[in-house]
Amino acid sequence: MNGKRSLVFGALIGAILTAPLIAAMHLGRGWAGWPFAPFDSFDWLTRVLPGGLTSTGLELMLGLLRGLGVSVAENAKTAERLLAVATFLAAGAAAGAGWSLVLRTRAIPSNAVGGVLVAAFGAAATAAIRLALEPSSAPGAGELAWTAALFLAWGLTFVRVFRRLNPVGTPVVREEPEIRSVERIDRRQFIVRVGWAAASVTVVGAVVGEIASRARRGAERSLGSYPPLSGREREGYPRPHQNDPVTPAPGTRPEYTPLERHYRVFIRSEATVIDGARWRLPVTGLVDRPLSLTWEEIKGSYPARHHYVTLSCISNEIGGDLIGTTLWTGASLRDILASAGLQPSARYLEISSGDGYHETVDLDLIAQDPRIMLCYAWDGRDLTVDHGYPLRIWLPDRYGMKQPKWITGLVATDLHRKGYWVERGWDEDAQVRTVSVIDTIAVEDAFGEGGRTLVPVGGIAYSGDRGISRIEVRTDDGPWEEARIRSPLSPESWVIWRYDWPLREGRHTLFVRCFEGDGTPQIANRRPVYPSGATGIDSRRAGA
Repeated sequence: MNGKRSLVFGALIGAILTAPLIAAMHLGRGWAGWPFAPFDSFDWLTRVLPGGLTSTGLELMLGLLRGLGVSVAENAKTAERLLAVATFLAAGAAAGAGWSLVLRTRAIPSNAVGGVLVAAFGAAATAAIRLALEPSSAPGAGELAWTAALFLAWGLTFVRVFRRLNPVGTPVVREEPEIRSVERIDRRQFIVRVGWAAASVTVVGAVVGEIASRARRGAERSLGSYPPLSGREREGYPRPHQNDPVTPAPGTRPEYTPLERHYRVFIRSEATVIDGARWRLPVTGLVDRPLSLTWEEIKGSYPARHHYVTLSCISNEIGGDLIGTTLWTGASLRDILASAGLQPSARYLEISSGDGYHETVDLDLIAQDPRIMLCYAWDGRDLTVDHGYPLRIWLPDRYGMKQPKWITGLVATDLHRKGYWVERGWDEDAQVRTVSVIDTIAVEDAFGEGGRTLVPVGGIAYSGDRGISRIEVRTDDGPWEEARIRSPLSPESWVIWRYDWPLREGRHTLFVRCFEGDGTPQIANRRPVYPSGATGIDSRRAGA
């Protein structure tokens, strides 16, 4: 077999054998909770690549989901995980192609030596990536042994299969066409048998691993998860305006986002799981009294603050679903820092997270705004794993990139450090951009009034904590008409608006714009999400 064909066969064998390797790793993840190498390697890759390239890749993936018409909030993580698995599979194919070149040189004296070399490299690379992602979490002996055994099996099988297809040292003899044809058929049948065997192992490993993983994820997501508080228990909270005369147009997104539908964005392929029983929040650096607070101490030692908050991702397109509103509960960060006693030279607070995320907040901002909280509950119940258990921060009027989850440390310092996404080119301030969105043109819910047929049109408008004073709707090139605004849940939440549109024959385009509380109009120019958040006038077509 010539060199080019050896590369092709090597890549093919590598890909075939990597599929059951991934399934076996998935089994180890579900059975023992060990990290999943395809996810770890993908997460590591996104960190070491240039920030602009990572951001571009993220936007391409989100753009593809939007183009397919699927929910970004519900499917972005699934798409990312599929991409991680596909990348690992491609790496397996590349490794197979490279390994085929080594085997053709006869530098590997036996199958056993080849397998051991692959095992050593695979286990070492997996451990190195794990330590790069989580320096304080070295792989255990059991995990290392399991990983080495899997790569050993991959290496031994690859060498044996490749040498069966491409024997080294066999004299080259001119063959008749019939003999070459028989050899090709035999090789093809052998590859098919290997493929079927690999597929069988893959299916069994994936199914068993998924069953075990679901059971484990169910246990992890029960951390800090209790039934929501009843209405009676919420009497002390700011109340939604249930009796507001402005009712949302049918099809408008819920005013209060169900917790299971609230968007989730994080830098790892999976949510970070922290053992709340062992977790402590260290408050260190330029403080007089360093603290090490338990979750119960944060809840019990500081007055609870409650805010209905709208949170938006800086990657949210105009009209996207990476935005949601829920009730946040936590302790004032200013109170906690007062307990530690900030030194006069302290100017910034570095926040670190269990997933490797980090952000820096100006201490003057914290001193001026008592609303800034370390949040431990959403929707009247303790934070879930997906949303940052045991602790996350809330900074009013900022995008989600400034709001770290899974907080593991606070350090007061006199030096400014760029945050995780700021290092990758995103906006330093990340102040929320004012937007208004058309969610629905409910033609099927049209009604008659004053001799006209009116169609309910509605959506949301949001400007951080700056408020919304006016919302207007325009049909085609006509005049701007004022819409009605439903009272917001809080000064920090979005508003629901409604406009009853006089139905017209033909096809039309409706536009919406809004003004902040002080009358400042939203930015009309269309701008992409990178690097400071999307702007522009939203529109929607109506009519036949």
